[in-house]
Amino acid sequence: MMQDGKALQSGTSHFLGQNFAKAFDVQFTGKDGKLDYVWATSWGASTRLIGALIMAHSDDNGLVLPPKLAPIQVVIVPIYRTDEEFDKVNAVAVEIIKELKEAGISVHYDKRDTHKPGWKFAEYELKGVPVRLGIGPKDVEKGTVEMARRDTLTKSFEPREGIAETIKNLLVVIQQNIYDKALAFRIANTRNVDTYDEFKRILIEERGFILAHWDGTTETEEAIKAETKATIRCIPLDAPDEEGKCIYSGKPSNKRVIFALSY
Repeated sequence: MMQDGKALQSGTSHFLGQNFAKAFDVQFTGKDGKLDYVWATSWGASTRLIGALIMAHSDDNGLVLPPKLAPIQVVIVPIYRTDEEFDKVNAVAVEIIKELKEAGISVHYDKRDTHKPGWKFAEYELKGVPVRLGIGPKDVEKGTVEMARRDTLTKSFEPREGIAETIKNLLVVIQQNIYDKALAFRIANTRNVDTYDEFKRILIEERGFILAHWDGTTETEEAIKAETKATIRCIPLDAPDEEGKCIYSGKPSNKRVIFALSY
């Protein structure tokens, strides 16, 4: 479920038969020594999954990337005014970078002198880097670093000592938090519906996933699609047996299916 309540089809598999093989003349030699058209399948795990990732988790500030998929997990931004301050901050940053890499954490050090720290903060927030570290002269003196989380947009000051372990644990927390937030949104916007009028109202006013009874016929599915643009997204494998009536035809049904609007 995307954040606008619509469903996005992704990661699906299709048996294409020999249709595409015949269209593109793709053949193979069988055990009998004769040419035949290949049998093909299609696995929808491609750019659509990237779109789902962006649409499901991001916010008005930009991308929100799960740490396990983020190309850069941590970005370090030095904060200084003079060359002397930079030297002190840089020395600490280099040490932290070494520790993070040894811990298997991908890190980028942005020490460009063409952009101010605030500009860099906004840039990496937009790019969805999970964790941002800011290091200034005062942090060097105190033995701390400023740590910002992209998923919650919160900041904290953490001890410089053991920072790699702190970040390693935080990345696990961020990964779980992003998942939990999306799951909670899906659960909160999945509703049981027993009448066609309520079905249409929810599609217009609330969207989300609708669990409703269906009589199992293509005719009913097509009629509902023609009138509301909603389609059956899937028949849940773990759906419990439940006697009821199809919301459209009134015919008997023993299981609810998931309806939703899609792209």
